[in-house]
Amino acid sequence: MNKIAADFSKNTGKIKIMHSVNNGPAGSDVRGTSNLKYFREAGIPYARNHDAAFYEGYGGEHTVDVHRIFKNFDADENDQSSYDFEMTDTYMKRTEEAGVKTFYRLGARIEHEKKEGTFPPKDFGKWARICEHIIRHYNEGWANGFHMGIEYWEIWNEPDCCNPDGTKPCWQGTMEQFAEFFATVLKYLKTTFPRLKIGGPSLSVCENDENNKMIFDAIKAAGIVPDFFSFHAYTDNPANYYRFGEKGYSILKEYGLEGKTELILNEWNYVRGWIGKDYTYSIRSIKGLKGASFIAGTMCTGQKSKLDHMMYYDARPSEWNSLFDTDLLTPLKGYYPFKMYNELYKMGNGFLCDSDSDCFYSIAAGSEDMYGIMFTYFDDNEYAEAKEAELSFLNLPVSENKPMTAEYFLLDGNNDMKLIRSEKITSKAFKTYLDVSLYSTYFIRISSTRQ
Repeated sequence: MNKIAADFSKNTGKIKIMHSVNNGPAGSDVRGTSNLKYFREAGIPYARNHDAAFYEGYGGEHTVDVHRIFKNFDADENDQSSYDFEMTDTYMKRTEEAGVKTFYRLGARIEHEKKEGTFPPKDFGKWARICEHIIRHYNEGWANGFHMGIEYWEIWNEPDCCNPDGTKPCWQGTMEQFAEFFATVLKYLKTTFPRLKIGGPSLSVCENDENNKMIFDAIKAAGIVPDFFSFHAYTDNPANYYRFGEKGYSILKEYGLEGKTELILNEWNYVRGWIGKDYTYSIRSIKGLKGASFIAGTMCTGQKSKLDHMMYYDARPSEWNSLFDTDLLTPLKGYYPFKMYNELYKMGNGFLCDSDSDCFYSIAAGSEDMYGIMFTYFDDNEYAEAKEAELSFLNLPVSENKPMTAEYFLLDGNNDMKLIRSEKITSKAFKTYLDVSLYSTYFIRISSTRQ
């Protein structure tokens, strides 16, 4: 028997934002392919705009990246005519329309082939001043801009990334150069915008101690505190994200930044391997029920980890998107864990929820008159058999005179967060038993019974 127990007398703190994504809504309202309404329905909090320039529907080559907005580095950075904001404006407004906040990545998309935007800027200070004007455009109305109140501004993406063939797709300089660049830009932007959250550097891994030391020593020498430390992690086991969170936190603690600097994992997805059959298997898995279960399991792990915020890669129409079909942009299986998690997020408070199985991932949340659990059965072995689960609900504010209703929503091969069962609850503690198939995910909502 696989047991899951939720104790609603043991508050574990606020439910964290584990359901942000990379990139915002796409498609056409006129043609009926827009997925904007699905973003709203899932309550996705933030969209990091990294790699937006790959997608023509966002504006493609004219979008987001610093070198696409400021096309001639030798131009005057104080002159409005030096900037091309047109397509980025459209993309940003569309994201805002969906009720999603932008997490702005200052830098360039990944460049596996031709290199254009990933060279070290020839003047670090000027690059920082260019970013200053981008920020002023979107937050202070500069250059016929906006007052979007964008809080998070991230400096660069994956400077440490290295392909199997030795090529570097995100930073064409050395890590020593990057450390100097990052500290220079961070200090300038943080000094200029003390109320905004400025950070980075969006490392491809957080476990390279040599790179970590280089970057954090440079920050320390500059006398500046980053508002967040961001990094990425792809794996085939949701449980690994707990370890990644511990490692990231240990770096912050080593430099006295715990409690001062947020820990943000802003790229994650299922990857068994990056080469050959492992890679193609990963991409196929992402699109289906296995990918959806991995999402749910990772969100559960993230909530219990040292991570403050997670952002799934990627909601942009691409092979990495398990939320939406890439043609009509209708929901795939991977969309529904975002809806489930958002229901828990809206409840506000987390509660103790543990499982005695390595393959069952679970979290619980609640508010004054509503409680919920999300759990999934994930095993990387796709031939694993179905399991029976015993669910225990403890210390609910229930009585004969104040009953509640438990509703069971199921995501599996045949159901897309469908209500499959409902029952009246009159006891503070009760158990229920479910036959759980591999990669299925349940959301159970317990709310006040309408009289």
